Amino acid sequence: MSVITNRPKGTQDVVPAEVYKWQTVERCAAETAECFGFKEIRFPTFENTALFKRSVGDTTDVVQKEMYSVTAKSPANGKDPDDFTLRPEGTAGAARAAIENGLLNEALPQKVYYMISCFRHEKPQAGRLREFHQFGAEMYGSADASADAEVIALAKSLLGRLGLENVELFINSIGCPTCRAEYHKALKKYFEGRKDELCPTCLDRLERNPMRILDCKSPICQGIAKDAPVILDFLCDECSDHFEKLKKYLDDMDIKFSIDPKIVRGLDYYTKTVFEFITTDIGAQGTVCGGGRYDGLIEQLGGNPLPALGFAMGLERIIMTMEAAGSEFVPAKKCDLYIASMGEAAQKKAAVLANALRSEGYFVEFDTMNRGLKPQMKYANKIGATFTLVLGDNELETGAAKLKNMDSGEQTNISLGDKFIDEFSNSIVAEMFSGDILGE
Repeated sequence: MSVITNRPKGTQDVVPAEVYKWQTVERCAAETAECFGFKEIRFPTFENTALFKRSVGDTTDVVQKEMYSVTAKSPANGKDPDDFTLRPEGTAGAARAAIENGLLNEALPQKVYYMISCFRHEKPQAGRLREFHQFGAEMYGSADASADAEVIALAKSLLGRLGLENVELFINSIGCPTCRAEYHKALKKYFEGRKDELCPTCLDRLERNPMRILDCKSPICQGIAKDAPVILDFLCDECSDHFEKLKKYLDDMDIKFSIDPKIVRGLDYYTKTVFEFITTDIGAQGTVCGGGRYDGLIEQLGGNPLPALGFAMGLERIIMTMEAAGSEFVPAKKCDLYIASMGEAAQKKAAVLANALRSEGYFVEFDTMNRGLKPQMKYANKIGATFTLVLGDNELETGAAKLKNMDSGEQTNISLGDKFIDEFSNSIVAEMFSGDILGE
């Protein structure tokens, strides 16, 4: 039978044999964020298109080329149709949710994290898909450089916890609207001299937002931008002071970093601090985390003026990097017990015993395929069951059975009555502290 259809280009399936890797990263991300005082937030997969045009910026590749948008049918009341977009990133949606739900009226700072799927229409490649997943963290309310350092420390702490050592931190400041205005003039003057070589997209950016040229993916534009003016030479006193304080915080926290004046990030809402964590383990697509400050976004989206900052990590790239670095993943939960049965009465008893153990948190399987004993034992071995138990007429009559340790082959008697759960629990505990553990 042929498959009716294949998955869409640029997406992937995560099958049970691989999902434990994702669960490892997601669990570590949540636990690390909560250690820093961040709480989970959830928001819709799609938003009004205007949200992203206003926040991300209509001169960015994301808005110009990569968004998945749809216009809904015109409502019966004759109003204009609604335009919706699958989220291409998480910051705008999180900020909208924080404003709309009154989080920013509560005690500050407000700290939130999320794990979401995002969508961008771009050429699929290793670590870059059309549907991809992010862990993100956002902090609202603090304008101090200590907040920048805390957010960077959260990202570094998570990367370290995941076993990623070949990761470097690069930081920059892209200033505020005041100092960036002068920088835009310098950039425009520089690129005007080579405008005939720029791609059509960057020709448009030259008039509207010349900083976006620095983020162009075209090799030709990248070569031209190599000798462009540097934003750090144009910072106002406030932005320069903020950047110096951040560097001091990072030094005091023993967080090593390098300054890269070419980092601008790909979205328009960033101000002042921008940063990236880059690995050498997965080749050219080595950015595993990017973020920075976006002090004007909340006001831009209709809230009261409030400083904010955050970052996002691509989970696909994190997992690729962990695999390349030989990091350990928490293995999938192993089957504690497989109950084999012979006959209808034994099968019913197996279901009862399995249900009792599952209510205590144990991973238990029993036969639902009406297989013979030998195929059942092969299945138990295939799923890696720690113990097996065989039930037949004799076991039902005596109220006891043999519990077999599948690694050692050792068998012990176990009651099938009221003491069943306690006796099985004792066997599990004994298994945990046996073998190499006792030998050490």
